[in-house]
Amino acid sequence: QFDPDNTGYISTEKFRSLLQRHGSELDPHKLEVLLALADSNSEGRICYQDFVNLMSNKRSNSFRQAILQGNRRLCSKALLEETGLSLSQRLIRHVAYETLPREIDRKWYYDSYTCCPPPWFMITITLVEASTSVAFFLYNGVVLDRFVLQVSHPLYLKNALLYHPQLRAQAWRYLTYIFMHAGIEHLGLNVVLQLLVGVPLEMVHGAARISFVYVAGVVAGSLAVSVADMTAPVVGSSGGVYALVSAHLANIVMNWSGMKCQFKLLRMAVALICMSFEFGRAVWLRFHPSVYPPCPHPSFMAHLGGVMVGITLGVIILRNYEQRLQDQTLWWIFLSIYVIFVLFAIFWNIFAYSLLDLKLPPPP
Repeated sequence: QFDPDNTGYISTEKFRSLLQRHGSELDPHKLEVLLALADSNSEGRICYQDFVNLMSNKRSNSFRQAILQGNRRLCSKALLEETGLSLSQRLIRHVAYETLPREIDRKWYYDSYTCCPPPWFMITITLVEASTSVAFFLYNGVVLDRFVLQVSHPLYLKNALLYHPQLRAQAWRYLTYIFMHAGIEHLGLNVVLQLLVGVPLEMVHGAARISFVYVAGVVAGSLAVSVADMTAPVVGSSGGVYALVSAHLANIVMNWSGMKCQFKLLRMAVALICMSFEFGRAVWLRFHPSVYPPCPHPSFMAHLGGVMVGITLGVIILRNYEQRLQDQTLWWIFLSIYVIFVLFAIFWNIFAYSLLDLKLPPPP
């Protein structure tokens, strides 16, 4: 009707008149972004495909650029100042301010989030980790008559989940070690951190991105142990948890002025204290004399592997809400570095152990 020549464009003036005529039928947040799209267009015309992408909650490259340019023209009140919201709306707004540094992204997320699908990955992986670890704690506590420092006992090590240097050829152990933990305090801190940080991140960035960061941190953690602490086993989900938390904290620091979450300095301090406490516990446990020599306690290198993934791949993934990873050069650089490290660690595990003639703990 408004594009009789079928060019795919209409004039900015015509687009504005349509918004004025039908604006009351639109959600105010969506109307505001449409106005930003009109204000930012220097060519005096609006692309039909950009309009469709917006109304269908998709973002094209040209639309992203238009919103970036039009962001300065948004003059209405911030999302945080809106009143009369329901409990679910306040929760979505809270998540937006916890994770996103730009007001336009917060409004977009608030407008488009439907909780479908829900943050299933972090909830599912946490439930499986907690139930498996608690079951092993209780079982080993009864069988071994020991509820603390079970992790160096040969019977504790004799399961198909944790990583053990003598069983490094069983590739699944580089992932499944997350379902075993060194103690209740180890499990508790990991569960709390990955729920408090991981669930909001998944609500904003989706299960695909968050699961990628988490699994990449888990794999990097076990491979880091196999390279840097070759005689130690590994348990716990700290590699994945530290990847998520370090990526989130780095994102806050990089976008400090834009982050509007309440008490952000205090929250960062609490997160760093919890991470430091858990890491310090892991270091102490690693060098604590084993109750059942020569079986050593688990390594702490998985924590550092997770941090490295978080501040490289994780930061790139979480840095901007709407950007596609394929559009970013840094993404490919860090992904290449990660792949090179994984390949190096694989060859290291194949050849280095025999060449170095290490004295490994006995197989469980």
